[in-house]
Amino acid sequence: MVLSVTIVGSAVLLGLYEMRRRPSSQAAGLSLTEKLAEFEPSSDIFVINGTSGNDEGVNQLINLMAEHELFFYGSPVKGTDKEPSGLIGKDDVIIIKVNGQWDERGGTNTDLLKALIQAILNHPDGFIGEVIVADNGQAQYGSAGNGGSLAWSENNAEDTSQSVQTVVDQFAGSHKVSTYLWDKITSRRVNEYHEGDIDDGYVVNATANSRTSLMVSYPKFRTKLGTYVSLKLGIWDPQRQVYDSERLKVINFPVLKSHSTYGVTASVKHYMGVVSDKLTAQLGARAHNTIRTGGMGTEMVETRFPVLNIVDAIWVNAVPGAGPSTPYATATRINLIVASTDPVALDYWASKHILVQTAKMKGYGGTDSMDPDNTASGSFGHWLRLSMEEIVRAGYQATVDESHMNVYIGNLQSS
Repeated sequence: MVLSVTIVGSAVLLGLYEMRRRPSSQAAGLSLTEKLAEFEPSSDIFVINGTSGNDEGVNQLINLMAEHELFFYGSPVKGTDKEPSGLIGKDDVIIIKVNGQWDERGGTNTDLLKALIQAILNHPDGFIGEVIVADNGQAQYGSAGNGGSLAWSENNAEDTSQSVQTVVDQFAGSHKVSTYLWDKITSRRVNEYHEGDIDDGYVVNATANSRTSLMVSYPKFRTKLGTYVSLKLGIWDPQRQVYDSERLKVINFPVLKSHSTYGVTASVKHYMGVVSDKLTAQLGARAHNTIRTGGMGTEMVETRFPVLNIVDAIWVNAVPGAGPSTPYATATRINLIVASTDPVALDYWASKHILVQTAKMKGYGGTDSMDPDNTASGSFGHWLRLSMEEIVRAGYQATVDESHMNVYIGNLQSS
């Protein structure tokens, strides 16, 4: 590993020495190595190895992030896992954006979802906000052929009968936790609250982005608990007629898998479950087609950028071109979760070091489609970089250069 001495102090060098002393972490035969960035600015990637989802994996992820100065909890007083700049405040409204279009291993692990919700509710200052678990399966395609569901009978969990809705129902009686399947409003075009429209639906900017051709669209809806949410503008107060943008946070929570058209589904492509494919198609600029031109990067920065991206890699679909549907028989158990505030770095690292490694370990051919270093026109590596350009242009940190990435690994077995 080469490190520029001009930008590295003794404390960082000591940390690098400690990293070099540790063996590479093993995840179902994969070799995962901690590293420090050689150059700034850098993106942090946090990996928990050995988690089933139904354990302390999420809590250990939160601890690992805090060890490296990314605090999960926002609080006026600094403490364990919390500080004023923390991600989640005690009164925030949190949208956990899951993958709900596919059943079996094609959807976000519901054990992980349960653990994440519990972690939010365990805010050290006492959580008084609201959690909304949501997705848009576009009311098309999907395991049943008509879009997504948050109540599949076959799910991604230790207990496969445990759906997203089952998890939420366990909390709903005593906490402000609910679901919203945006499929049911994905064909209904509405205006914003401040324009006098209180109906649930999708707001669409009919002017396509000049670079990516995306017509930005996003959901606007009233939760089961009566909270009015505009994904772009924030929490609407109908009495005061104002938005509170700061309190609305998105945690982007995809499952890692191959994709038959776009190579890889992870953090960036997961924002296809935010847009309305049907309304944009009706207006002549179908959102799904803009993935290859960087459209999901546009969607992220022009609606609401996630405060954290957590990739579920407990079970992955590493069969090139086989996803996004992932039957039980197709999935490979890897027992990893990976997180970052940079969705591009996260997708680059996860595809290269998890999906491609797994595919090679299993003897699958054709890994070029999942290789982020393949930048042929229309490839995953190409559209990921176009998405990155949109994100960087908006002022967020994003990179596909591993010399600008820190990788920190925690092993659940050794905790």
